Amino acid sequence: QVQVVESGGRLVQPGGSLRLSCEASGRTFGWYGMGWFRQAPGKEREFVASISSNGDTTLYADSVKGRFTIYRDNAENTVYLQMNSLKPEDTATYYCAGSRARRAYHDRYEYDYWGQGTQVTVSS
Repeated sequence: QVQVVESGGRLVQPGGSLRLSCEASGRTFGWYGMGWFRQAPGKEREFVASISSNGDTTLYADSVKGRFTIYRDNAENTVYLQMNSLKPEDTATYYCAGSRARRAYHDRYEYDYWGQGTQVTVSS
């Protein structure tokens, strides 16, 4: 069993930057593919970015490509989402998820463990 806890969400101005963190419990963190998803009010939860267990493979949604970067530190059991050039449409609750498979996935149904989410609001 893996538990994941997100942090780092807050109010930020358009064009600003923010780094989200996701800390996972358990000694097997390095075996898991990890992903970030987001959900805005009234919308479906959507894929943002994912990373394979060893960090060699990353996937991004087209809407964040070139602005967001996912990376991980297996020694610290943590995965990060660096978000730059933020836009109002990035406003959402951001969720971290872990997959027992080692690959990076964009499909939320491939993920087994979910955090409670952290709120990101982009507004002036």
